[in-house]
This record gives sequence, C-alpha cells and structure tokens, in this order.
Amino acid sequence: MKNTNHHTAPPKAMTIAVGRVLRPLVRGFIRFGLTWPLVADIIKRTYVDIANEDFKTKPDKPPTDSRISLLTRVHRKDIRRFRLETTPAPLNLSDSSVGAQIIARWQAGAPYLDAQGKPKPLPRTGEFGFDHLARGISKDTHPRAILDELLRGGAVIVDDDNHVHLDTSAFIPAEDFEGLAWYYGLNLHDHIAASTHNISGNTPAFLDRAVHYSGLTPASVAELEKLSKEMAMEILLSVNAKAQELEVRDKGRADANQRMTFGAYFYGEADENPDVSLDENSGENPQQETSND
Repeated sequence: MKNTNHHTAPPKAMTIAVGRVLRPLVRGFIRFGLTWPLVADIIKRTYVDIANEDFKTKPDKPPTDSRISLLTRVHRKDIRRFRLETTPAPLNLSDSSVGAQIIARWQAGAPYLDAQGKPKPLPRTGEFGFDHLARGISKDTHPRAILDELLRGGAVIVDDDNHVHLDTSAFIPAEDFEGLAWYYGLNLHDHIAASTHNISGNTPAFLDRAVHYSGLTPASVAELEKLSKEMAMEILLSVNAKAQELEVRDKGRADANQRMTFGAYFYGEADENPDVSLDENSGENPQQETSND
C-alpha cells in the first residue's frame, strides 16, 4: 500500500506500530543521555534530508522549501537554515542530559581533579562540592534529584563521610562502544529499511520473517534461544562464506557497487498481553506474504 496523499490522516495502524517501534529506542535514548531536544533536532534534520533526497518532483530538481515544509511540517526557516549549512552543525551538547554534563565537567574541570588528573571525591556541599558542580550545570533541577539519578545509574557512590565518588567504570562500557553503536545503527537501519520497503508495497519484497509465540515458561524461552543461536550461527557462517567467495569474483567489476545485510536476532520478555489466546498470537510473522524467499 502506497500512501502518497499527504493531506489525509496517516493510517492508524501505522501510528500504533511506530509507537511500539519507538519504545525500545527511547529507552536507549534515555539510558545514554539523548534528551528530547537533542533527538528532536536529529529527527527534524532527517525529515528534511529524506524529503529533499527521495521526494523530488523531477529527478534533477530538488523540492522547494515550501514543498518540503508541506511534506514534513518542518518550518521553512529551519529548512533554509539546514540548506545553508555546508556541513552538519555540531549538536548542541547543552541539550544532553544533565547527568552527562556533570560527569563531563567533573572529569575536565581543574577544581574537581586530583594531582593525577583523576576525578576527586566531592563533598556534598560547600565550594567545589557536588551541589556546587550540579548548580553550575543546571539551576532548574535540584542537586539532590541529580544525585539520586546518578546513584540509580551507578555512576556515583556516596561514602560514610557524605563524599560523592565518580565511578568511571560504571558508565564507560567495557567493550568497544563505538563499534557496538555503529552496528546498532547499521542493523536497525537495514531491518527497518527492509520492513518499510515491504509495507510500502514495493516489489520485489525483501526477506523479513520471524516466529512469535507467547504463553511460554522462562525455561522454554531459554531452550528456544539456545536453539535459535545454534541454527542462526550455522546459517550466518554459510552466508558469510558465500559472500567472501562472491566478493573475490566481483572484484574490479564496474557494477560491484552494492551492499547487503543478512542478520538474525532473538528477543524474549514477559508477555504484555498474557490473556491473548495462542491462536491469535502465535506462529509465523504475517509479513511472510510479502517476503521474498
């Protein structure tokens, strides 16, 4: 189904689906300090970029600011500002979470570092204490509320002398976070791109299938997870071996300008709707009818 009439309300089923898609994304945004102003700016810029790239009236004629505003409801003054930027503007770090700003200031500010350049334990109050640091970042949020949030996240601890210690190991991932974030963006982008391609009615459809079951015990989910990992790894290794073979064969060809992604995932949690019957909520993904396999 292709909805090209931008003067009608979007399909209700689509708005419900988007709300569900956003929940784990927003959970991650909050976890890593991406606040609404920061994300809103990213989304606004992305709306303008996509409208400019994919919704041209003619292949060689980019849409006007008025058309982009009509398609996206982004104000024309913002569209003009984006057009004038030759490179993406630096993100406004003042829109990042207060906790993240405090941690950054604590690690960089001379009054808060010891002789070795490491963050000092800070007294709760007084000059260059935690409250002083917090108020220097935000006058709108009480230092106690900020401290409680940092304690909840494990970024700080408070000792018996009421000194606040920064625990850098608690908020710096042990693994290569930049690498993890890169694959997070790649894998989610490609899966969502395939699903959007299919639900838009484009053909041929991409492979996009999954198996869903509810009414299972934790032990059964663990058993299915183990089976899924074993089978998925076999398939991934086979596809990887074939891809390497084809990469060698295609090297140097003029049309060797394509990329692909094939992935697998498994997810389990407590059922949000335990009263839904198995007949209504089990089996293969209904997108199988539009899958290309």
